[in-house]
Amino acid sequence: MYLTSAGPGAPTSSTDLPNSNVALFDLAFPGSQPEFQVPTLLPALRAALALKCEVQPVSRFDRKHYFYQDQPAGYQITQYYEPLAKNGYVDLFGYDGIAPEDGDHVRIGIKQVQLEQDTAKSQEYPPSTQLLDFNRVSHPLVEIITMPQIHTPATAAACVRKIQTILQSCSAVTTGMELGGLRADVNVSIRQRGDAEGAHQYGGIGGLGQRTEIKNLSSFKAVEDAIIAEKNRQIAVLESGGVVEGETRGWTIGSTETRKLRGKEGEVDYRYMPDPDLPPLLIGADLVSELANTLPTSSDELIGLLTGKEYGLSIEDAKPLVELEDGARLEYYQDVVDILRDQQQDPDPASRGGLARVPIIDHVQRKRITGPTAKQVLAMVFDGDPRAIPQLLDEENLLLRPLSREEYVALAEAAIRQNPQMVEQIRAKNQLGKLGWFVGQMMRMGEKGRVEAPKADAVLRELILGPSRGP
Repeated sequence: MYLTSAGPGAPTSSTDLPNSNVALFDLAFPGSQPEFQVPTLLPALRAALALKCEVQPVSRFDRKHYFYQDQPAGYQITQYYEPLAKNGYVDLFGYDGIAPEDGDHVRIGIKQVQLEQDTAKSQEYPPSTQLLDFNRVSHPLVEIITMPQIHTPATAAACVRKIQTILQSCSAVTTGMELGGLRADVNVSIRQRGDAEGAHQYGGIGGLGQRTEIKNLSSFKAVEDAIIAEKNRQIAVLESGGVVEGETRGWTIGSTETRKLRGKEGEVDYRYMPDPDLPPLLIGADLVSELANTLPTSSDELIGLLTGKEYGLSIEDAKPLVELEDGARLEYYQDVVDILRDQQQDPDPASRGGLARVPIIDHVQRKRITGPTAKQVLAMVFDGDPRAIPQLLDEENLLLRPLSREEYVALAEAAIRQNPQMVEQIRAKNQLGKLGWFVGQMMRMGEKGRVEAPKADAVLRELILGPSRGP
């Protein structure tokens, strides 16, 4: 299974008009050359480390040759021989939604994590029309390749879901499958039950049937449904006396069948060769160590903590705390429990503290106060402050005030200084989709919850493009 992820450093936007954000190299104009996007490297390294991979001190780029309309150059830049990282794994448990026949735990190996070049987005209009959007061509991707150790469609979907959770927790991606931040390609092969002598091997694992690859699946349900459809197709082919061909296939939401896109090439057919235009990536051990030490606690460790003696929660209660709202819900819960223990109280919803929590949470969700302020107010309530929450917030001057224009400008200028090269690309090529990267940087640098994306975008347009180009 292949997972491709556009990290925070990749200046892409799903809202751009088709073919409005295209450079000369994207269309393989003669004389144009690739340029490595440095902002992609740190998210890729965080992803590799969070997936327990071994980061390689030296990695190199290769050209993978094939002819298809989504890649004008006739080759794709990837890391086939010397990837960024390899030999990792992801653990899946019963609470992750794996198939019952897989038991309570299964470990799926990660063959490698590599950087590569994205291809065009295609949209089919049967019977014979296909439209292409080249906006994302050559944008950098992080590709995660799992070992062929997944035996059921449900576990495949659970694996993708778990990897997305891991990538989001370590800030390797900012959006999930629902917004195009993660896509999955799945390989499907079957063999007769009890037959351990299949003719094919992948990733060093033998005894497998001929595989087909299903491209660009954009949801967990799509992963599961597409595998079921392709499994049924291959079984029907074999039962009718046919031979499963190595192919790249597509699948449409709601369909019960996959469809052939093109024949599946092998390693020899792809004619891999070193890319002469991109230098090797040299990764220092000090950088790897620093990133490893700053990774957040894994979701499995947090669930183990919450279901252990200290908190005693059920799996059903622990999972939402860990997975929702980027961990903010868990942090709030732990702070409430700590306060209750300090006060030697039970978390009874009918208590003064329990009733107070409702307007506090409402103010947080409406972005009228920050998370730290909510904890401060909650502590004041448990310490006996008799004031109503709105009165307390007003009298203690704890309500958030909107950022001033000067504060937005200061944040925008700081973000621009981080990547002047991208600024020049926006100005020279009118690549407005890349403004989203700067908006994200402003939101990360500003106080949480105070930076409004539309206002940040307006200031960036004014500073980068001039007042006449603002919204």
